[in-house]
Amino acid sequence: MPEVYHLKVKKEYAAALIEDLIKIDAVENIVTENGGIPQWQQAALEKELQSISESENYAVSWDSVKSKFKQP
Repeated sequence: MPEVYHLKVKKEYAAALIEDLIKIDAVENIVTENGGIPQWQQAALEKELQSISESENYAVSWDSVKSKFKQP
């Protein structure tokens, strides 16, 4: 049964190995239009971004959050 793995290639030689596996049809490169994000999660993200753009006070700055939780 085929399984899908998401990989982050960290070394050039590893990328070459993967290319060789693709050439011999041992693995397949699957391209997704949204990076594999489920539709429900994409919709939730779009809703949040819309809320942020409509209201200046919807989100607070990172500096504001950090200052609240600084240790003495």
